[in-house]
Amino acid sequence: MKVKVQTLDAKASGDIELNDEIFAVEPRADILHRVVTWQLEKRRGTARGARERSDVARTGKKFGRQKGGGTARHGDRRAPNFIGGGKAHGPRVRDFNPSLNKKVRALGLKMALSSKAKDGKLLILDTLTVKESKTKSLLAQIGKLGFGNTTLVIDGDMVDNGFALASSNIPKLNVMPAVGANVYDILKHETLVLTRAAIEKLEARFNG
Repeated sequence: MKVKVQTLDAKASGDIELNDEIFAVEPRADILHRVVTWQLEKRRGTARGARERSDVARTGKKFGRQKGGGTARHGDRRAPNFIGGGKAHGPRVRDFNPSLNKKVRALGLKMALSSKAKDGKLLILDTLTVKESKTKSLLAQIGKLGFGNTTLVIDGDMVDNGFALASSNIPKLNVMPAVGANVYDILKHETLVLTRAAIEKLEARFNG
């Protein structure tokens, strides 16, 4: 697949050949759903488990007599209605760290990249080097490029420092190095922007 490459000034900078095994895979909703669910589950924090009635270190002896005491009937003092008793229906420790096959994860990332290419929402830039780290200047440049309402920009090993500074105040524009590329963030943004360096890193990631 041959795609045009542009500069930040929206000028032509040649073409680049994209690997069809990475950027031309037919997306499958079930695979993308599995990978996104796996990502979000891994982000969840677990609550500390509360001690319920069976977890409280207290005697199991019946509290008071059954009849004739003039008070309500009780079993042991571990009941939730006693001070120091167990918690009723308290939070339990849950496992939010599901496993997902590496091949499925890799396939999901390929499908996410391919879906952007298929929908015409993939832009390729030569580099992210800017003349000055000014938000105003960068806004004028990306206005010519036609970024969507939400845009994810992926660079090579490291995001250009000047571009990162200039884009930090632009809402709905996020940047990350190629090592951070993931299915959830790619699908969450309307437009995906890759640099030549990012493409090299992504292809090496799949081939390695």
